[in-house]
Amino acid sequence: QKQKKKGKRKAKRILHKMVAIAAILGLLLISSLTPSNALSNNYYDKTCPNAESAITDAVKKAIANDKTVPAALLRMHFHDCFIRGCDGSLLLNSVNNNKAEKDGPPNISLHAFYVIDQAKKAVEVMCPGVVSCADILAIAARDAVALSGGPTWDVPKGRLDGRVSKASETIQLPAPVFNLSQLQQSFLQRGLSMKDLVALSGGHTLGFSHCSSFQNRIHNFSQTADVDPTLSRSFAKSLRNVCPAHNKVKNAGSTMNPSPTAFDNTYFKLILQGRSLFSSDQTLITSPSTQKLVTKFASSKRDFYRAFVKSMIKMSSITGGQEVRKYCSVVN
Repeated sequence: QKQKKKGKRKAKRILHKMVAIAAILGLLLISSLTPSNALSNNYYDKTCPNAESAITDAVKKAIANDKTVPAALLRMHFHDCFIRGCDGSLLLNSVNNNKAEKDGPPNISLHAFYVIDQAKKAVEVMCPGVVSCADILAIAARDAVALSGGPTWDVPKGRLDGRVSKASETIQLPAPVFNLSQLQQSFLQRGLSMKDLVALSGGHTLGFSHCSSFQNRIHNFSQTADVDPTLSRSFAKSLRNVCPAHNKVKNAGSTMNPSPTAFDNTYFKLILQGRSLFSSDQTLITSPSTQKLVTKFASSKRDFYRAFVKSMIKMSSITGGQEVRKYCSVVN
């Protein structure tokens, strides 16, 4: 009897240990997908105090030569954070038999990787092996917004760079054809709310899109309509002129709005007018809660900026790396 009781107690202890281990593993998994509190605004104050100014200089120089750089850097940061966390894995080149994230279908049109490489080179001269590529990208994205007339903010730092980059994982990125429930699921998986979703979508105020991203709205939309009925008729006509049904012009497309190099709240105004490009834009007014936010941000640039900054800090705090890379495009 005593032996049996002893055995039961031992089994119980083992079970408790297993439950505790499972809980820890669960927390580790969740922490790789949700914002971390391990970052700090003054992370490099002692180890590399001039890092941020060097990164900002590199971004400023690039923008002076190419006005499309801000949109590219902001999109780059977003796409990096949504796969394995903000770990700079998007910056890695494909090698041997491994096709990297930057060569995945949603990232093929990304450019301006050279800006991050130049910023890294400048920082490495000042303090070798200290500042991660992931942090450089987060700071460069902030600068891209601020230098385009948008808000600025203190970027929490201390991210590490990842070693794994797979093109196949880019299927996890929210697509321009997503409906609201698909977008919500994608953001919730990363610890981001519906308010974060609407605020971060405001980043679409910058840049250009190829026809393939909105083709579904202007040709063969449904069995009963060739064009998405939520699109403004005049806007749909102009898009069909630029992107005919059997478009063969490789770089054909449209700017995201009439002021594609200025970070403002025009994007939200366009949604309310039926003049947004993507299904994933227009779907933001298909629920009362998100429609309310779109209307709020359309009427107040200040409210949009405040929400955008908060959501950017939250998204860019999703961590997942292991090291500080010497070069951003290759593993050490």
